[in-house]
Amino acid sequence: MPQQRPHNMGAGGTCICPKCDYHGAHRNGVPCQDDHCPNCGAKLLREGSYHDQLLQQKRQH
Repeated sequence: MPQQRPHNMGAGGTCICPKCDYHGAHRNGVPCQDDHCPNCGAKLLREGSYHDQLLQQKRQH
């Protein structure tokens, strides 16, 4: 059974697709990474999360 990690991002916010830049509302109780993009099927990221910050840094280089 996978270990559950608290993400502590709070309610609200936006889930984004790292591939096609889809933006959608975060669903309470469902981590963005457990959702998939309706356009391309990629796992979503929470806007402002650690992984989103890494993606932004990568895109700047």
